[in-house]
Amino acid sequence: MSEDLSTIQVEKVVDARGTSCPGPILAAKKGIPSVSVGGVMEVMATDSGTQKDIPAWCKKMGHEYLGIIEEPGFMKLYVKKMK
Repeated sequence: MSEDLSTIQVEKVVDARGTSCPGPILAAKKGIPSVSVGGVMEVMATDSGTQKDIPAWCKKMGHEYLGIIEEPGFMKLYVKKMK
């Protein structure tokens, strides 16, 4: 990853903590339309499956998965809207 995720400018934060699959994906789907093309959305999640689900969803939808930051008790995943 070329960009340092901790300093990335996020356009939208989606808080899906406490939800299990498919909650984080549904939250991401709901959040992405309000992000401009080239903008970044942060998805906060506690469900470990989200680490696989978000990259797969990005690939399917044509967005770029930027990576993950592990925080105590949850994770932050970054999605760049490509279209």
